[in-house]
Amino acid sequence: MIPAAEAPPVAPSPPPGLLAGSAEGLVELSVAVTRAVAGARSARRPRGPLPQGAPADVLAATTAALGPAGMPERGVGTDAALHRLATVLVEQGIDLSHPMAAAHLQPPPLTVAVAADALASAGNASLDTYDSGPATIAVERWVVDALTSLAGFDDGADGVLTPGGSLSNLTALLLARDAAAARRGVDVRRDGVAALPKPVVFCSELAHFSVHRACATLGLGESAVRAVPVDERHRMRPDALAAMLRDLGEEHTPIAVVATAGTTDFGSVDPLAELTALAREHGAWLHVDAAYGFGTLFSDSLAGRMDGLTHADSVTVDLHKIGWQPAAASVLLVRDRAAFAALDRSVDYLNPADDRAAGYDGLLGRTLQTTRRPDAVKIAATLLAYGRHGLGQFVDTCHRLARHAEARIAAEPRLELVAGAELTTVVFRYLAEDPATRDRVNGELRRRLLHRGTALIGRTSARPAGPADEPVTCLKLTLLNPTATEADIDDLLALVLDAGAACERHSPTVAEAHEEGAA
Repeated sequence: MIPAAEAPPVAPSPPPGLLAGSAEGLVELSVAVTRAVAGARSARRPRGPLPQGAPADVLAATTAALGPAGMPERGVGTDAALHRLATVLVEQGIDLSHPMAAAHLQPPPLTVAVAADALASAGNASLDTYDSGPATIAVERWVVDALTSLAGFDDGADGVLTPGGSLSNLTALLLARDAAAARRGVDVRRDGVAALPKPVVFCSELAHFSVHRACATLGLGESAVRAVPVDERHRMRPDALAAMLRDLGEEHTPIAVVATAGTTDFGSVDPLAELTALAREHGAWLHVDAAYGFGTLFSDSLAGRMDGLTHADSVTVDLHKIGWQPAAASVLLVRDRAAFAALDRSVDYLNPADDRAAGYDGLLGRTLQTTRRPDAVKIAATLLAYGRHGLGQFVDTCHRLARHAEARIAAEPRLELVAGAELTTVVFRYLAEDPATRDRVNGELRRRLLHRGTALIGRTSARPAGPADEPVTCLKLTLLNPTATEADIDDLLALVLDAGAACERHSPTVAEAHEEGAA
């Protein structure tokens, strides 16, 4: 005989604000965040954009502050948990709002966007089906419509939000691959890429590495990517692309030409109109990776840099770069919404055909994702709050800061300007007296600033004398803080000069640098 099961213990009644999406939960959300922030005010904020110390020490201190390793048996409560995390993020995290933070295409997010993102998270809607989040589907359609209009696309355009520019580029090349296959009478989704003869994708030699990753992921292979030379302004050369296209044999399938509108290091914009004409002539898809440069369309003075964008087949937009959104806020725009047919799916438990016919449909057929968070909410809040004019002022401010940095670097004997401010980046070098040590000193001075936590600048390699020159180690300022000033730029460059001089005098050990930073 099976004994009767013991009755489970009676659980205490949950507090009314337990679930964020409820009316009580939304109130508790605002109160909890306020208490956490207030409690974190006593935290020791670093002097600079990063905490002092070697990476291993900073990471170890952060881990220790969270508590003993492993899953806690009992929780510490909402207030204590949020206070602990807020303190860790303030003391050991990054402060992108600090004027000495100038390393990556990683802006300080706008307060309105972060607040809207919290509201979106509280609802926990998904964009795949109507009944997973009707309002947020409408919000995304509104945002996409605003951005396609800004790009100059007509009413037949469409778009979708993705988890980042790399995924937007991947999706664009998937659409391009399937379109090229269809022109050859190949159903690549059914038969695979082996049925597609010798696919080729063209991009600038300075294109983002995600183009190569996408080709590998899509089965085209990284060897399908053909790098096109750039000119002295770091832009893809149309004459070189034309020659490469002419040299393709009939056995090759031109999948796409990927133009870059805002290279990561130089902010250079490929000649979009000329590249579009070449792509059309040879039956290739024209994708524009405007992850960085699209935001210039907010600015009256800089929007001309995107001339020709309106003729692209697809465009990658990252508003977590120029757009001041918390990551991720990437969008893939397409000139013809029919391109999304390659991703269309009807699944009985999500969007059966009769539900779709009745209007109960979501956005499942525009992306590789199923569950997808409503990142459009924070973008919508920003567009509503500031409009194109307000965001354009932010863009213009950051461009002016970059132009000021360019002028100061060009006037400083110990610095060499490698590439000026096309958008908001400036590439330069510290000129150590001994030319043989310059690569080492430039690398070390950046690490010195990181270790001391006083400044956050970027690093890359470039050819100062042109394409035939050997690449050298360079420094980079990426200026995306619209509250920074020209005086802040002067102070930042002074820190670079001081760090370079210190590295020229000697190469300190980590322990020495730690002691010096603590002092």
